[in-house]
Amino acid sequence: MAPTPPRVIPRAEHIVSRSHISPNALRVLYRLRDAGFQAFLVGGCVRDLLLGLDPKDFDVATDALPEQVKRLFRNCRLVGRRFRLAHVFFGQETIEVATFRASTAPSQGEEPEIEEEEVEEAEGEEGEILDLGGPVTEPRAARYEATHAPVGVIQEGDLDPDAVRMFDETGRILRDNVYGTINDDVWRRDFTANSLYYNVADFSIWDYVGGVEDIAARRLRLIGDPETRYREDPVRMLRAARFEAKLGFQIDPATAEPIARLRELLGGVPPARLFDETLKLFLTGHGARSLEVLRRRGLLTALMPNVEAYLARHPGSLVEKLLLKGLANTDARVGAGRPVAPTFLLSVLLYGPIAQIIEAMPPSRWHELSAILEACDQAVREAQTHIAIPKRLALGVREMFAMQPRLEYPRGRRALRLLAHPKFRAGYDLLLLRAEFGMASSDVARWWTQLQEASGEERERMADAQGQGGERPAGQKSRRRRRPRRRAPGPT
Repeated sequence: MAPTPPRVIPRAEHIVSRSHISPNALRVLYRLRDAGFQAFLVGGCVRDLLLGLDPKDFDVATDALPEQVKRLFRNCRLVGRRFRLAHVFFGQETIEVATFRASTAPSQGEEPEIEEEEVEEAEGEEGEILDLGGPVTEPRAARYEATHAPVGVIQEGDLDPDAVRMFDETGRILRDNVYGTINDDVWRRDFTANSLYYNVADFSIWDYVGGVEDIAARRLRLIGDPETRYREDPVRMLRAARFEAKLGFQIDPATAEPIARLRELLGGVPPARLFDETLKLFLTGHGARSLEVLRRRGLLTALMPNVEAYLARHPGSLVEKLLLKGLANTDARVGAGRPVAPTFLLSVLLYGPIAQIIEAMPPSRWHELSAILEACDQAVREAQTHIAIPKRLALGVREMFAMQPRLEYPRGRRALRLLAHPKFRAGYDLLLLRAEFGMASSDVARWWTQLQEASGEERERMADAQGQGGERPAGQKSRRRRRPRRRAPGPT
């Protein structure tokens, strides 16, 4: 796309103030500027500042190459496989610095972070094609477009001459380390609202694509042809849903139209990246709204088909209400600045599929621990056909569901040992949620709440009292210990 001059909005005509910008981001900007480079805040942080929101993080764009950024900051590490980024660390805060890239390069922040050591291990042997899923085997490599020639350097010595821009047959970008200018960089970004540049040199905002007007209209619009942009990176469909849920923006009709036709392209995205997007959708304070948008846009089928299938078969069910309340509770915790657990999220998302698998078994098995674990494993395996659920989280889901019978039917002082279980809090939260919708005893849920608030001596008294008359689930056999059978004396 031909370079176009930006609309430059001077400081007097916008509300972005340095007092609302991270001091560490300002340090990075000033040092780049003082070293003779261009330096801009870019992306969602500028958008949020214009909306009067506190940005979650601050990203920087510059004409300095990643290696030049690293030389400027001792606290810097280069990351990324599809394209190189510089991460500048300040304690708990990381400022991401991206070099201006050519117009078709992937957008900043569109892959899970990969440490420098992992990049070196993943680069493979000479001639091997790589994507986010690791080395591509020969049959898969044959599917890729072979006509994309190596790209030349922007300036002599600036770019590795072996760098290659690679696409697959659907048009998805696999690798692109092509550097450019700010005029090129703006066209590789996804939405107009995310494509504003705050210039530290004079505190102005540069707008190439009408992003300021779209933010004022609360409109989400892709830059360029929507179908082409979705084919370049299908995850942009999930990002559109996430911003619709997070910001309350309306997706522009031209941007929304191809989603239903192209959502199957998400099947070609590495599952690890889809899991990363799943956490962004559901664990950043707008999970309940994200579920509604994903279902309305038909994207939950592409992301978690077993969850969508259950909800479609059981509209308005108690499980759906439990899921929505669980997401709302998670959103409230995020809003209050409290920690949230991915294990709890996965447990409420997969509650319906797990329950369906258990209910397909004979009723006599419904309360068996082996049946519960079998159902958890099957539901997780089905979900993993699309998203890569880490083993530690899959095991956490098993532990949470296996804990439910023990929480529902506490037995004496053994109940006290559960309080020290690493997954107790998440399991307890799930019990409270189930009790709220009549799926577990509200009296037992209240007993666990009181137990946590009691002193040590009082806890022992409560546990002893509970152990005297705990009831068993229907169909569960008594675990009464049998007296050893006395053997007949043997021959002498």
